[in-house]
Amino acid sequence: MLRFAPRTFTVSTFATRQVTRVASTVPALARRTYTTEPLPTPGNNAAVDPKIASIVDQIEGLTLLQTSELVSQLKTRLNIQDIAMPVGVPMAAAPTGAAAAEEEKPAEKTEFNLKIEKVDAATKAKVIREVKNLAGLNLVEAKKFVESVPKVLKESINKEEADKLKKALEAVGATVTLE
Repeated sequence: MLRFAPRTFTVSTFATRQVTRVASTVPALARRTYTTEPLPTPGNNAAVDPKIASIVDQIEGLTLLQTSELVSQLKTRLNIQDIAMPVGVPMAAAPTGAAAAEEEKPAEKTEFNLKIEKVDAATKAKVIREVKNLAGLNLVEAKKFVESVPKVLKESINKEEADKLKKALEAVGATVTLE
């Protein structure tokens, strides 16, 4: 077991460069003597309250089962709640601050409904042809569909397909929204 005795040192030329700015405002710092405290060791109970030291000594003599029982008794008497830690995730990797805010954001939407809001009268024929091709309808059904807008053309489609269909319908003169 290593023990470290208190050491005394003064600011030397090695540290003079670091202290120069401070020493000009507080000249006493350059001449001050600093003392380091000994590092605490397991056998060093001088600074510990005797009552706490005796409790630690008693706990040290307990078996593993008795220690487990002690922990459960302390939790019930002191009303300490168990905190579930994720398995395999170190404490340092737990979300904090901005990371927690990012995790609370709702998941990005992956399925969309393509809804035709309105159709210009001048481009109605082009929109009917496009709806006929996209939805697989016959000409009469496509005409009835376009005349009854606002209406959903396709449901539960992915983002890429929804954007492609939206651009195609807007190119022929329809007003389209993704829901």
